[in-house]
Amino acid sequence: MLYVITGPPAAGKSSWIAARATARDIVIDLDRITQAFTGPGAPQWNHDPIASKVALRARYAAIDEAVKHIDEVDVYLIHTMPSATWLARYRRLQAQIVTVDPGEQLVRDRVRAMRSPAMERVVTRWYRHYRGSAPRQGAGEEQAQASRDW
Repeated sequence: MLYVITGPPAAGKSSWIAARATARDIVIDLDRITQAFTGPGAPQWNHDPIASKVALRARYAAIDEAVKHIDEVDVYLIHTMPSATWLARYRRLQAQIVTVDPGEQLVRDRVRAMRSPAMERVVTRWYRHYRGSAPRQGAGEEQAQASRDW
């Protein structure tokens, strides 16, 4: 099964996955990929443009390979703001799309406490685009709330 986890930055997407995935499952998380490609001491949420570009290319390759195995293992994919094209692809693959959103104020508090100020713009963009329609739940899709107490 393919699970596509959406939601604003700092919503708890990784925590939602951690509560469900097993050691055998595949987890595709751009933050984790970026961290794997950067040196010691790099911030956990590293948004350096070069590191981000390298990680994004690796993420695309990981998605392409992982979806070949969704009949054998569960694949958990974090995609904060999937476009209509990506959503259509995920739906063709019969993905379960899960939106994790504990609420805008809590997300903004978390971003201020844990992330770079640039992430505020991503939060604003996410809520402008998805408020009330995150990302259009359908059959087999769910809206999740906070994954843990912070």
